[in-house]
Amino acid sequence: MALSLSVVLLLGIILIVLIRGKSIKAGPALVAILFGFFLASTGIAPSINRFLNSVAQTINNISF
Repeated sequence: MALSLSVVLLLGIILIVLIRGKSIKAGPALVAILFGFFLASTGIAPSINRFLNSVAQTINNISF
């Protein structure tokens, strides 16, 4: 839960920065948001979630 909330917050901040920096207009941003919303309700959502969790775990295991 904490990971998905962090990812949503991070992506939301990136989206706001892109809109404010005029790199992306409000229309394409809305399409991206709706695409993510509807993608979350498809059958591929658990696979995406597992992939992101494994990437986060890999990053967590890296030691410098």
